Amino acid sequence: MTSQPALPEIRAVLWDVDDTLFDYTTADRAGMRAHLLAERLLERYGDAEEALAHWRRITDEQWARFAAGEATFEEQRRDRVRVFLGRPELTDAEAEEWFGRYLRHYEAAWALFPDVLPVLDALAASHRHAVLSNSNLRVQEHKLTVLGVRDRFEVLLCAAELGVSKPAAAAFHAACEALELPPHQVAYVGDHPEIDGRGAHEAGLLSIWIDRDGVHTLGDAEGGPRRISPLAELPATLGTDSRFGAPSTFR
Repeated sequence: MTSQPALPEIRAVLWDVDDTLFDYTTADRAGMRAHLLAERLLERYGDAEEALAHWRRITDEQWARFAAGEATFEEQRRDRVRVFLGRPELTDAEAEEWFGRYLRHYEAAWALFPDVLPVLDALAASHRHAVLSNSNLRVQEHKLTVLGVRDRFEVLLCAAELGVSKPAAAAFHAACEALELPPHQVAYVGDHPEIDGRGAHEAGLLSIWIDRDGVHTLGDAEGGPRRISPLAELPATLGTDSRFGAPSTFR
């Protein structure tokens, strides 16, 4: 591994949510499979994996429209349903009802990654914590509350309300401003090598990319995002000794 320069003083950790704290991929797959079985739609595909892969492709395409400002959060969600079912004539209400039935199965599968609580506990006394997500505030507020960790984060910002999405520097800078800290005193932890890893680095934050599956190619180039796997490496990456550091009380 290429040696890294000394860390600046990091006073806060800014977190991504989906596939960083929350196991979105597993919940989405389990929820959609249960939903398709209930809707009697699996027979349209060769097998469940094909159906799930099709849903994920459509989700990525529609999410890209939302991130680019071409659709609202609600519009991209309804269009995911229309494209997946091949039924562009669905009304907004019909698409929302179908998505709502999926959500019940999806939420039943929600879980944090098992390494999240130990790391949050290890950093509780040394760093402040906040969230920056390319989602909707209502969705992520609800999710973090159900998962039992909402009170761990003093700030929660989402792209739908900010009007700007990661990897734009303005999204990261808005979170730093909410924390009243300069970017070089904030670390960002996320799972996507470009949206999170490179985006946070180019915005001037200490970028820490968690490579949970090991399939990406973004390296540990000097001065670039720092790669960790698993999340348990984060305290050491921050140089944390839990006896010292910033107080855990919110400002």
